Amino acid sequence: MRSLVAICALAGSIAVGFSQQPQAAPPRPAADDEKTRIILDVTRVNLLFTVTDRKGRFVTDLTKGDFQVYEGRKPQDVLEFTAESDLPLRLAILIDTSNSIRDRFKFQQQAAIEFVKSLLRPAADKAAVITFDTTVELITDLTGDTEKLEKSIRGLRPGGGTSLYDAIFYACRDKLMQDQPRHKFRRALVILSDGEDNQSRYSREQALEMAQKADAVIYTISTNITRNPTSGDKVLRYLAAETGGLALFPFKVEDLSQSFENIANELRHQYNLMYRPEPMRTDGGYQEVSVRLKDRRGLTVRARKGYYTPRL
Repeated sequence: MRSLVAICALAGSIAVGFSQQPQAAPPRPAADDEKTRIILDVTRVNLLFTVTDRKGRFVTDLTKGDFQVYEGRKPQDVLEFTAESDLPLRLAILIDTSNSIRDRFKFQQQAAIEFVKSLLRPAADKAAVITFDTTVELITDLTGDTEKLEKSIRGLRPGGGTSLYDAIFYACRDKLMQDQPRHKFRRALVILSDGEDNQSRYSREQALEMAQKADAVIYTISTNITRNPTSGDKVLRYLAAETGGLALFPFKVEDLSQSFENIANELRHQYNLMYRPEPMRTDGGYQEVSVRLKDRRGLTVRARKGYYTPRL
């Protein structure tokens, strides 16, 4: 039973596709998923989450007794609780290389390089670099080699449309789902984009569903420097909020490095809990989840808002 639990940290029936050509990442139609589908019998839900105070500082001294988990409106019994700071990272860095971000592209490259060099521990962590414009392309597969990642980021050039949702779908299905057991790794997407998608074959909801099935937190860094809210800004906020991540809006290029630093700090200051859903549903549907503090006022919890149940 212990081995089953180790495999099944995320509740849901999970479709995993593996690209046969590591340097190309064209999203495949949903029908192809049936050939590479892996069904996991899941009995526990795993949640990674962050707690901050009113000033945005991380709160790291809380215990299991400080929290209550609800699935829908029903409270759940927390079986395991830990403060996680050293889980190996599995990151997908998604960089918008469309024409819309050309004017600040060089600075984005340098900020992304600094992020990789300061965050990754080569012996434990891995990151992939994926670009998206008219198409999605895997530039560097998951690796802990920071020099290789730096070289790949430095060699990027902008041009084309924007296929953001396809990039999210591919990164989660074909890359972040690879390493198992799921609960032994922290999975995250870091997206640099204006959020304006005009090329994807997959929808926003399909991309989000795949991120939730991969148990991946989405962090977004907007490239919109106009200070005027756009529909793309709303998309970036939505993707981050639904997965328990953070949407950052650095209006000056000089603030990009700080945005990356904020993400790096958060990835090292999170809590993790597991619970057994009661009642256990097996209809493949979406279940809303909330993590709440019992008595601590002035603190904010950020966690993903739900998961997909297995379909039996």
